[in-house]
Amino acid sequence: MWGILPLDKPAGWTSHDVVDRIRKDLCIRKVGHAGTLDPLATGVLVVCVGRATRLTPYLTAHAKRYRARLHLGIRTDTMDAEGAMVSKGENVPETQDTILSVLETYRGRIQQVPPMYSAKKVRGQRLHRLARAGQTVERDPIEVEIGALNVQAYDPPFLDLDIACSKGTYVRVLADDIGEAIGCGAHIASLRRTESGPISIERCRTLDDLEDVEMAMMDPNEALSDLPEIVLREDQAHRFTNGRAVTPAGPVGTIEGGAVRVRGLNGELIGIGRRRALEVTPKCVLSSGS
Repeated sequence: MWGILPLDKPAGWTSHDVVDRIRKDLCIRKVGHAGTLDPLATGVLVVCVGRATRLTPYLTAHAKRYRARLHLGIRTDTMDAEGAMVSKGENVPETQDTILSVLETYRGRIQQVPPMYSAKKVRGQRLHRLARAGQTVERDPIEVEIGALNVQAYDPPFLDLDIACSKGTYVRVLADDIGEAIGCGAHIASLRRTESGPISIERCRTLDDLEDVEMAMMDPNEALSDLPEIVLREDQAHRFTNGRAVTPAGPVGTIEGGAVRVRGLNGELIGIGRRRALEVTPKCVLSSGS
C-alpha cells in the first residue's frame, strides 16, 4: 500500500505520534509527514505512506493557511498556551484600530528568528532540547512570506486571525512579534491549519475515522495539483523511469529548474521532474506509467 493520507491532527498529539499510529495500524515502516504541527495545533497534516514518502519535499514546499487565536496581554516562553508566562501587559487595545495598523506591517516578506522551542537544529542539536536544558543559542533569521493576515474576530483579549504564509513560517513567532508591536504582548491560544497547498481541512479524516485507509487516501495528482504537469507517451515514460531526460511534445509550464508533475497516458503519476531548457529530467520516480 502507498499513497497520501490527509489527516486532521488532534490537539495533544505530536506529528510524530500520528506517524507512529499510522505505522502501527498499517504495519508499514515507511511513513512520514509533510510539515510539522505543534502538539497544541490541530488541522491538516499530510501523511505519506510507502513510496509516496518520495514526494515529501514537494508536499512540504506548499504554502499553508491557519486560523490562529492570539491571547493578547500575556507572553510565554514557548509563545503558546503550553508555556510559562514571562510577562503581562496591561494595555490590551479595546478596538481593532491599533491592531489593523500593526498587521499591515507584517504582510509580505518578513524576517523571523526561529524560536528556541522548535524542532530546528543548530549545530546538530534540536533547539527545543537545548531550551529545556535552560540554554539559549544564537539563531540566524529566516525570510518568510505572509500572504494574508486578516482579523476574523476580536473579543479582547482574544484576537482571531486568518493567516496564509509560506512554508517554514513560525506562527508562534508571528503572534509574539505582533503582540510586542501592539505593546501588550501575546501568545498563541489555539492554532488550526486549514490548508496545505491544494489540500484543505474538508478533505481530511480524523484518526478515529480511518476504518478504510485506502478509501481515505488522496490521489497524488490531486495533492500536487499546484504543480504544472506533462503527459508522456509510453516510450517517453520508459526513458523517464530509467533516469533519462525526456523532451515533452508541448511547452513545460514552469521556470527553468522548476518542478513538473509527470503523468503517463493512463493518468497515473509517474514522478516529479525538473525543467532543464526544453527537457525534463527525473528527480523522483514512482511508477512505470504504463
